[in-house]
Amino acid sequence: MSGLHSGATTSRGRPPVIVPEDDVIFRLAQLLLLLTTLHDKGIHGATLERLGNYDFLTANPLLMLTDEADPDRTRLLLAGFDGRALSYASPSHRFTSRRERLQHDLALLVAYGLAAPTVDRGVLYAVTPSGRDLAAQFTAAYARAYRASADIVVRRLARASDKRLREDVQKWITISSGSTRPGATDLLDVVDLAPASESAQHHEGDSHDMNGPRS
Repeated sequence: MSGLHSGATTSRGRPPVIVPEDDVIFRLAQLLLLLTTLHDKGIHGATLERLGNYDFLTANPLLMLTDEADPDRTRLLLAGFDGRALSYASPSHRFTSRRERLQHDLALLVAYGLAAPTVDRGVLYAVTPSGRDLAAQFTAAYARAYRASADIVVRRLARASDKRLREDVQKWITISSGSTRPGATDLLDVVDLAPASESAQHHEGDSHDMNGPRS
């Protein structure tokens, strides 16, 4: 896994700006930490769908932790998670994109011997001993924060049925103008800023066309 690298560079020889979740190595490290958390909690495997839900919520835990008095929310805020980050402005789109990459990422972990599939009324994926050994070497601040998030997400959702989990995730990734989610209003302002500006310019142009040039 450490042998993989992104060889893309700009014309001046500098690496381009990369969104972390667009980087394969970053996603594989996250997924390995998540699988290790499942193992540590005595959960020896999860389906592709459940892993997809856990994976996205662990990276974006404040979507589900909306109560500002929730000690788990406070714990993650102190760990560095921020529900006002711009990435929270389009959770539905990002959830879909991340789910589309998950099977590919799991296949890579299996190829490296870091995860393994088993069949038990469906295909379940679990971390291998080699995967746990590698995950133990991740000591960066973000890795510690991600572990804390995975611990909270799995603890809260492990007992939910697939149907209930699916319904809850759809609710959490949907932002509406009446959302009570902390920071949602600010995010909607950011999302609507460009369209509103374009709309204003469009109407201004229409006004000039109707009224003719001003002297």
